[in-house]
Amino acid sequence: MSEKLIRVGTNYIPVIDVDRSAEWYEGNLGAVLNYKDGEKAILDLANQSLFLVKAETGQTANFHDHDGAVRFSMTFEVDGLEVLNSLHTELTEKGIVVGEIENRGHAGRNFVFTDPDGNKFDVWSELSPTFKERWN
Repeated sequence: MSEKLIRVGTNYIPVIDVDRSAEWYEGNLGAVLNYKDGEKAILDLANQSLFLVKAETGQTANFHDHDGAVRFSMTFEVDGLEVLNSLHTELTEKGIVVGEIENRGHAGRNFVFTDPDGNKFDVWSELSPTFKERWN
């Protein structure tokens, strides 16, 4: 079964204002807009499609873990600690809500940032070995 599912192709992100969110993802994360209407925007970002879907106020892609902490549902990867640090600085300078760079006890470092709708995303300083093999 593990060889049948190759990659995650699309993630769906709940947003309040599709136009505003599409502009935010384009301007701040470098996403490429492929389609937009009043209900959704389809973006290319980090080798996958992101669907920004108009949702009810207060909806996010986050969840609460067993201790009640709000957690992200997606981790982006960058190629190395230098790139992680540079991205952290860039997002901070743009006024985006960005957490501290963390050592979580595994290879590399991470930080969390938040979009205007409260969706949290993680960034990790390590590219997955399979991705490096196939795409680098």
